[in-house]
Amino acid sequence: MERSKSLSDSVFNRDKFLLSRKKVLTISEYDVFDEHGNPILYIERPAHFLRNLGSALTGVIAGITVAILLFMLVGVASESLKGFLFLFALLSWFVVTFTVSNLLHKKRHVTIYRDKSKQEPLLKVLQDKNVEFMTATFTLRDTNGVLAKFRKNNINWYCYSPDGFLLCVAKGIREDSITPDLLRRVLFSPEERFRKYYLNFIIFQGNSDRVIGEFNHYDSGLLDPDLIADLDRRIAIAYLSSMMLDMSADQQHSLDRRIAIALGVMLYFHSRSTLK
Repeated sequence: MERSKSLSDSVFNRDKFLLSRKKVLTISEYDVFDEHGNPILYIERPAHFLRNLGSALTGVIAGITVAILLFMLVGVASESLKGFLFLFALLSWFVVTFTVSNLLHKKRHVTIYRDKSKQEPLLKVLQDKNVEFMTATFTLRDTNGVLAKFRKNNINWYCYSPDGFLLCVAKGIREDSITPDLLRRVLFSPEERFRKYYLNFIIFQGNSDRVIGEFNHYDSGLLDPDLIADLDRRIAIAYLSSMMLDMSADQQHSLDRRIAIALGVMLYFHSRSTLK
């Protein structure tokens, strides 16, 4: 996209965005800072915990009800049909439970606001489907329409323009290999075993090998203290529990920064894991 589009709002006229996440039961919240520690955006992704718990329970009840009715038929059916009806009842229980739960399940859309007052929404990332196997897709919109499409496949993310042109690929890089993981589980303290680990990402332009950005996670166990010694205290604290989207390599702003920050939010949300 043209650089003018990404510079249409001064809040996006930058190369570095620090995202700090606060998660509670009902919502995931993100504060976005510039590289000097000043807040520039506020992001929300509601969990709809009670609504989705209710949808799951409703699905289970509906499935059990259908299964009971079919099992009643098994009792009065001929011997030649009992086996078929029994299997059909089990299959119906699964299908009805899944279908009802999926229909009632509320999607978890992301809204990017100018600030915590939430008076001015700037961008929305819409979850396309409740359930997708082996992949996940999202649509980024502003007030004028669709800006981009995101597709997650395994640990990599693909970003497309509205007309289907591949804009960038974010390739995941695991911070921890299998061997250190096994050693940690056996040798290290319980606190270390349960420490949070993440995926870092390298962002490439389209299908090329040209790097246009990085998305790196930080925590107190991974960050070199010397890196934050000269930084403002607010950003130093944020560094210890947050992640940096750095698009400095993309000097021409070939990737709209609105798309970049939305991609960063999705990368963070889907990349965090806990060793058990």
